[in-house]
Amino acid sequence: MTADEPRWRIWLSAARPRTLPAAIAPVIVGSAFAWRAGAFDGRAAGICLAFALLVQIGTNFANDYYDFLKGADSAKRVGPRRAVAAGLVEPAVMKRAMILTFGLAFVVGSSLIAWGGWWLVAIGLASIVSGVAYTGGPWPLGYLGLGDLFVFVFFGLVAVGATFYVQAGQVSNDVLHAAAAVGALVTNILLVNNYRDAETDAAAGKRTLVVRFGK
Repeated sequence: MTADEPRWRIWLSAARPRTLPAAIAPVIVGSAFAWRAGAFDGRAAGICLAFALLVQIGTNFANDYYDFLKGADSAKRVGPRRAVAAGLVEPAVMKRAMILTFGLAFVVGSSLIAWGGWWLVAIGLASIVSGVAYTGGPWPLGYLGLGDLFVFVFFGLVAVGATFYVQAGQVSNDVLHAAAAVGALVTNILLVNNYRDAETDAAAGKRTLVVRFGK
């Protein structure tokens, strides 16, 4: 791939479609429990799915942007290419794409107020802020070794629990147990990626749990 490849392909790659199942799975699990409870709502589930996908893509754009600025995405990095580090997208353009995607996520997610109430705004904002704060801001979670915890919470407890809540109006213990299982699985995906990137992360000062405790 070169800078001459189609722009849509560059942006599709930057969205990291292989990561999207991690956003889809919690919504499926939460909706499956709603179906079992006789409370499934296709519109609410669809909005939850759209919100989850937009937050995931926005987070991927944020990681692309902030990891480049912090030096974690260098020529020595192993794994899929990063659009900014590869010179295919200007940092300022990636930042705008991140803001646009998160903004769209907020607009889409706000429609869930009709199902779950205004408190969902706080949940949505927390999800977006954590997506930015994973690699951005003065205390980036991923660089402090807190990324695993936040992935477990937001991809597991929050995503599954909120999806079920907006449809059923409650959260039961069995839903939380399933949410914890989903969160653990997604956290393991992150752990594998951090294992792969341990050397370059350490060089960039990204103190993931793998860097802190070793392979």
